[in-house]
Amino acid sequence: MDTTNPVHSAQGTDERRIRELVARSQEAQTDPEVLPVLHTSDLVLINLAGRRVFGREAFASAMTAALASPLRDVRTTLEVDDIRFVRPDVAIVSLTKTVHDERPDTQGPSDFPARGAMTYVLTREEDENWHIALAQTTPIA
Repeated sequence: MDTTNPVHSAQGTDERRIRELVARSQEAQTDPEVLPVLHTSDLVLINLAGRRVFGREAFASAMTAALASPLRDVRTTLEVDDIRFVRPDVAIVSLTKTVHDERPDTQGPSDFPARGAMTYVLTREEDENWHIALAQTTPIA
């Protein structure tokens, strides 16, 4: 008798793929050729400073500009706290973002909060891969 629940099995596979997407997004944070492709074409992004960016192309442009500035020395790490499936093709991912401000000219405390509560809304696209449709970060005081 097979007691495997196909819904739980599919969710387990999707959770693994979502965690892989989060890891890829963290690894690609300094690669403007790779990171934007992990997002939907119509993404909405609200960064730690509250700046809103609409669309993949605008994100790629903003990322390229940031990497040409001292912000290239500010990196982040992500920890998945929770994954919830709204529908089989939509997931809400709660993350903790840790900021590592490694700018050489920064004296004293960073002007960035050390941590943020981040939310991804992911959609499974026609290619069956998960993509980030919304990324929003709220500073943690």
